[in-house]
Amino acid sequence: MPPKFVEGTAHISASDIKDSAAAEAAAAGPEQEMKAALFDEAQLLSTGDKKAAVELTNLVKIEGPSALRNLGIEDVIKKGLSDKKNVHGREGACMLVMTLFDEGVGHEVEPFIMNGVFETLAEAMGDKEKTVRQRAEDALLLVIRNMSTWGVPQVLRALLHQMRTAGKWQVKTGCIRLLEELIQISPEIVARLMTDIIPVMAEVIWDTKSDVQKASRAALEKLCALVSNKDIERFIPALIQSLIHPVEEVPKTIQLLSATTFVQEVDSPTLALMTPLLSRGLTERPTATKRKVAVIIDNMSKLVDNERTVRPFLPKLLPGLIKIETTVSDPEARSVVQRAINTLRQVGKVTGDGSDVKPIEDVDLSKTIELVNEQLKKNGLSGPDTLVHYVAQLVTNLANFRMFEPDEWEGTLSRYLSLFRPSSQEKSHTIVHELLRMLAKSTGEEVEVFDDEEEGEDLCNCQFSLAYGAKILLNTATLRLKRGHRYGLCGRNGSGKSTLMRAIQNGQVEGFPSPEEVRTWYVEHDLDGSEGDISIIDFIQSDKRLNVDRETAAATLKEMGFDEQRQAGPITALSGGWKMKLALARAVLFKADILLLDEPTNHLDVINVAWITNYLKQTSATSIIVSHDSKFLNDVCTDILHLNRFKIKRYPGNLDAFVKRVPEARAYVELNSGEDYSFKLPNPPLLDGVKTKEKSLVKMRDVVFQYPNTPAPQLRGVSMQLSLSSRVAVLGPNGSGKSTLVKLVVGDTEPNEGELWKHPNLVIGYVAQHAFHHIDQHLDKTPLEYMLWRYQTGEDLEEHMKATRQLTPEEEEAMKHGAIYEHEGVKRVIEDIVGRKKLKNSFQYEVSFKNMSSADNLWLSRDELMRRGFEKKIMQVDSREAQKAGMLRPLVRREIEKHFEDFGLEREFTSHNTMRGLSGGQKVKVVLGAATWRMPHIIVLDEPTNFLDRESLAALIAAIQSFEGGVAIITHSQEFSEGTCKEIWRMQDGTLHASGHNWVEGQGSGERIDKKKNDEEEVKYDALGNKIVEEKKKKKLTSSEARKAKKDRMARRKRGEEVFSDEEL
Repeated sequence: MPPKFVEGTAHISASDIKDSAAAEAAAAGPEQEMKAALFDEAQLLSTGDKKAAVELTNLVKIEGPSALRNLGIEDVIKKGLSDKKNVHGREGACMLVMTLFDEGVGHEVEPFIMNGVFETLAEAMGDKEKTVRQRAEDALLLVIRNMSTWGVPQVLRALLHQMRTAGKWQVKTGCIRLLEELIQISPEIVARLMTDIIPVMAEVIWDTKSDVQKASRAALEKLCALVSNKDIERFIPALIQSLIHPVEEVPKTIQLLSATTFVQEVDSPTLALMTPLLSRGLTERPTATKRKVAVIIDNMSKLVDNERTVRPFLPKLLPGLIKIETTVSDPEARSVVQRAINTLRQVGKVTGDGSDVKPIEDVDLSKTIELVNEQLKKNGLSGPDTLVHYVAQLVTNLANFRMFEPDEWEGTLSRYLSLFRPSSQEKSHTIVHELLRMLAKSTGEEVEVFDDEEEGEDLCNCQFSLAYGAKILLNTATLRLKRGHRYGLCGRNGSGKSTLMRAIQNGQVEGFPSPEEVRTWYVEHDLDGSEGDISIIDFIQSDKRLNVDRETAAATLKEMGFDEQRQAGPITALSGGWKMKLALARAVLFKADILLLDEPTNHLDVINVAWITNYLKQTSATSIIVSHDSKFLNDVCTDILHLNRFKIKRYPGNLDAFVKRVPEARAYVELNSGEDYSFKLPNPPLLDGVKTKEKSLVKMRDVVFQYPNTPAPQLRGVSMQLSLSSRVAVLGPNGSGKSTLVKLVVGDTEPNEGELWKHPNLVIGYVAQHAFHHIDQHLDKTPLEYMLWRYQTGEDLEEHMKATRQLTPEEEEAMKHGAIYEHEGVKRVIEDIVGRKKLKNSFQYEVSFKNMSSADNLWLSRDELMRRGFEKKIMQVDSREAQKAGMLRPLVRREIEKHFEDFGLEREFTSHNTMRGLSGGQKVKVVLGAATWRMPHIIVLDEPTNFLDRESLAALIAAIQSFEGGVAIITHSQEFSEGTCKEIWRMQDGTLHASGHNWVEGQGSGERIDKKKNDEEEVKYDALGNKIVEEKKKKKLTSSEARKAKKDRMARRKRGEEVFSDEEL
C-alpha cells in the first residue's frame, strides 16, 4: 500500500539546495529547453534511481507549479506510459507520480494529473505487465487519497467512462476498486453523484467477464449503503437483486415497496437507486404492477425537496407513465397514473413528457475560468493555466453542488491559491470570498462573509449533518462558535433548533469538542414533571455533575432570589417561573463554557426576564438561545444563527439587525400569520338554559386553596366568573397563584373552602403550563393514534385523571351511608347513576340498585343525590352527557386530520409521524387540537406563548378573536394579552383583582344565542360524518289564510284561469 501524503508543502529557496540540479534549474529561468536539459526524461522515469524525481520535487518547492508547467510534466508522464516497448519507462512514469506525492508536492502536481494524466494512468491498469498494472493502480490510489474532495466529480467521470468503454477487463476491475476507495473517502459527494453511477453499474454487473461481475456487484452493495433514506433501507438488498435479475425480482420488489409508507425526504441517491426499478416496472404486463409503480412514484415525488433533485429522472419516468395512461383499461388505475403524472410535472416544473426537458442550468466552467483569472489579475497573482483551470473546476463543482459554506470554500481553495506567485494568505482569503459571493449570486443564492469571522477565540468550528427520525434537519452544515458570544438560534418550528442543542449536549454533533475540552450545559424544562417532595437545596446537592458544597449552592441560590425558606421548601411548591430559575441556577453552578438555553424566558415574569438578560450579558460563557421572545433576543444576542434550507448561517448583531439582512425572517419579530397560515377553533354547541353569551358558566365565591405541606394558602378569598363572552388575561408575577387558579377552574384540583359552580354540560378545553404533560406518556403514538386512544369511549380519558373524578376516603364513606334509599317501605342500595333528564331548571338522574333489575330504577333529583354524597358521580354523568351533546364529529381519520390541519399540522405529521419526532411547536399544535376536539365552551390556555413561534402566535390570536366561546389565558406576554383579552385578572399573593369584567346575574342583556337567525339552518350529520339533507316541510296555513286562498281560487276560475287541484290541498 503506498504511503499517504501529508498535507502542506514546505517552500524552500535555491540557496537551501545550492550545487543541486534543482538550484541550477531555478537559476536557468522559465525556458522549457533549459529545464528539459537539466532534467533528463530517462532519469525522471527511472525505476531504480529516484534522484532526478527528488530534484524535481525540490524545484517545485522553489518555483511552485510553474516548474511542472515549464518542464511539461503531463507530456513526460504520458510519453512514458505510452511507450509500449519500454516496460521500465511505463513503470517509472507511475513511480514518478507517486514520488511527487510522497515528497510533499501533491497539491502542485494534482492539477496536471487531472489534465489528462489520470485517464492515461487508468488505461495503464490494463497493461500486459503485472508490475505496471499494480504501479498504475497504486499511483491512482495515492492521487485519490490526497486530492481535493471537490475534484471527485472529475475522477468519477473518468472512472465511469473507463468502466463502460475499456476493452480490457483489468481496467474495469481496477476502476471498480478505485470507486470503492472513493466511497470510503468522499461518501457524501459520491452519494450525490449516484445519478451518474447507477446506470453504469447496471451495465457493468452484466459484463461477460466473471471477475468484473463479481467486483461490480460487491461495489454496488457498498454504493447502495450510501442511501440514507430509512423508508427503503430494508429493501436495498431486494433493489440490488432487481438490478441483477430484473425479470424475476422486479415484480416482487414492487410488491414489497407498494406496502411502504414514505415519510422521509426523497433525495437524489434514493431516486437514483429506485428509478431503474420503477422504469422497468412501467413496462411490466400486469395492470396491477403498473398501478403500484404509479402509486410509488406519486408518493415519493411528494417528498422531493426541489426540481433540481427530480429533473434528471423525468425522462426515465414521465414518458412511461404517459404511455400507460393511454393503454391501461382499468379507469381506477388510469386515475392513479394521472395523479402520478401531475405530481411529477408539478415537482419537476415541466409540462411535457420530460424527454425534452432542459437540465437544470449549472455553472459554466468557461465563465468561471474568466472570473478566476480576473480575480488573480486584480490581486497581482500569476500561475500556470493548468492550475487556473483546476481551481475554476473546483469552484464550479462547489457551486453546482450548492455548497456555499465560507469555511468549506476557504479550506478547499486556499491550498491551491497559495501556489500562485507571489504567495499571499491575505490575497488568497480575498479571492476566496469574492469568488464565493459571485458564484452564489449567479445561482440565485445570497452569501455574505462578515469581517469579524476570524476575530476572537474559537470554541467550536465543525461541519456535520443532523437528522431526527425520518427527517433531515441539517446537511453538511457548519457551526462556528466564539467565546463570550450570545447566539440566537432562529428558524421555523420543525427546522431543528431544539434537536440541534440536544445533539450538542449528547455528543452527537460530529467534530464538536469533547466535554473535556468544552463544558456544555443544556438548560431545559426537566423540572416540569418533578413531583417529589425533595427540597430545593437537596435537589441541587444530589446532582453529581455540579460537584458543589452546600454553602456554595445555598449562596448561589440566594443570589438568584431563593431565600432560606424557599430553599428548604419542596420542588412541587414552585411555580413554572421558579422552576426555570432553578434550572438556570444549576447552569450557573456548573460553570459551563457553552450554555444551551431552550426557551429560557418561558414562565418568567418581567422581573426575572430582566435578571436573566443581565446575567447572560455579564457572563463570559458562550450562549446558544432558542426563544420566541423577540425583545429578549434583541436585548441579549450578539449574533443570530439562522437554520434555513438544511444549513446554519451566522449574522452578526441582534434580531433586528438580522431581519434587516433577511427580510423574510420578519415573521420572527412581527405577529403576522400571513395569508396562507391560520388556526381555526371549533365553535361550541349551545348549552341548556344559556340564552346569551353573558350568562355565567363558571362561578367562584370566596374560594380558598392550599397545597399539602405548604405553610400558607396559595389562593385566598377568590371570586370570579366566566361566560361565553369572556376574554380574560390572568396576569401576575411568578408564584402569585395564576396556574393554581386555572387548575381549580378546569377541575384538576378542588377548593378547600368557598363555592365553585360550573354548568352541568360545560366542556372546558385546557392546555397546561407544561403543555407536553398531556402527551408525555404517548410520545410513541402518532397524533392520530393519540386522539383515537383519548376519545375511544366518546369521553375524554384525561377527565378521569382529574381530582374532581377521584373519590377521597371521606367521600367514599359518605356515599356508602347515602346509598341506602328507602322506597315504599323497602330499603335499597344505590349502585350507579345511569342516566339524566331535564326537570325545570335542574335535572333528574336515573339510579340503579344492587341486586335489582333495570325495571326497578328510579329517578332522583340532583339535590337529593348531592345530599347523599354523590356529587362526583353526578359530575361524571354531567360530563358524559356534555360530551354526547358536543360529539357532532365522528372519531375517524379524515375528521381528525382535518381538525389538526385547522391548527397548522399537516396530515403527514398527523398520521405518519410519532409525537416523539415532532418539534416543540408541532407538539403544542397537537395539544391544542386534542384539547379542542370536543368543541369546548371555554378554552383555558396556561402560557400558550411558550412553545409557539410568532407566526403561530399571530394565527392563534386571530382564531381566538373569531371564537364563539370564552377564553382565559395566563401569559407574561403583553403583546399577546393585548391582542386577545379585554378583561384582566391580576393575581398578587394569592388574591385576585379583576378589571374590565362584565359579570351579570341571570341571562344578562346581550344578544340571544338560543334562537336561530332567519337565514340559519341547523346542519346535521350521521354517524359517519355525512351531511343529512332534510326536505323542507310545507308551512300549514291558518284558517283565515285558507279561506283567503279559497276565495282567490274561485275568482280565478270565474275569470277563466287555470287552477290546479293540488292548490286546494
